[in-house]
Amino acid sequence: MTRPLALLVYERLLPGSQLVNRLQDLGYRVQTSADLAALVGLAQREKPLVALIDLSFRNADVCESIRALRTHSDTAHVPVIAFGDPKDRALQTAAHAAGATLVAGSDGILEQLATLIDRAIDVQ
Repeated sequence: MTRPLALLVYERLLPGSQLVNRLQDLGYRVQTSADLAALVGLAQREKPLVALIDLSFRNADVCESIRALRTHSDTAHVPVIAFGDPKDRALQTAAHAAGATLVAGSDGILEQLATLIDRAIDVQ
């Protein structure tokens, strides 16, 4: 049986590499990318069960990329877990408004990852 695929889009080495390891420990195959502009095409091609997106990109509009993923007919079903600075409430609110299924703080995502994925998939 093929393991489910998690698409992980991040720019920062930490927590990105830690999330790769944790996802693999949970039984997921992991496709990573640092290219937000390619997000929709990557999701169309790879067909992930869930997408995890770091909100802390320096030179890109993460919320616009989430919106594009959630509004494209081929990828609208993919649950999105966005994560970032827990103190940046404005960015968290913007990520929800853009279509993120769940938004988590990067300080606790590793410990809560299995529960967050289950909740995100269940919401869909």
